[in-house]
Amino acid sequence: GLEALDLSRMSINRAYRELTTEGVLKRVRGVGTFIADFKMPSSLVEIRNIADEIHERGHSHRTDVLFAREETVEEDAPWLSAEGITGTVFHSLVVHYDNDAPLQIEDRFVAPSEAPDYLDQDFTTTTPNDYLTRVAPLVRGKHIVEAVLGTNEECRLLEIDASEPCLLVRRRTWSKDGLVSLARLVQPGSRGRLEGEFGQS
Repeated sequence: GLEALDLSRMSINRAYRELTTEGVLKRVRGVGTFIADFKMPSSLVEIRNIADEIHERGHSHRTDVLFAREETVEEDAPWLSAEGITGTVFHSLVVHYDNDAPLQIEDRFVAPSEAPDYLDQDFTTTTPNDYLTRVAPLVRGKHIVEAVLGTNEECRLLEIDASEPCLLVRRRTWSKDGLVSLARLVQPGSRGRLEGEFGQS
């Protein structure tokens, strides 16, 4: 029992509370305490390569490239033209996997002037983020974070039920020469969280 371990019930309860707060444990009233599904942390304040975040956890990362192609921005895409992206754009859609579990859909539009060789890259060996930060180092970024339900196609790609809430991050990045890309990042709420620090440590 607890006596053999020389632990008090108060210490055990405090540990349970702290681990629940950190998301390691999940307490269900009247049922018990369980190990929670691990939520992969992503930075809210800096733009990091998702492959690096996965590898730092000791997991394997792979990417499924659904397409990477040239498109023309039509008049019915005001959210793109409002950002100054008009005419020809590069458009990629990839799914990032963490240990073979789909973790994030990355739907990205890229300005050809900032990354002319974008479509020549093999995004199964490098990520769009990794490539873009090399060729067009960013000087500014903007995140908009929302809780959404995935579309039918997004739920299929993420292998989740239509009722599961998702985390949506709309990300814009600029280099010194202008807007580089707009990305729409979707991941299941049960598999990810955003965290960040600010102020002096």
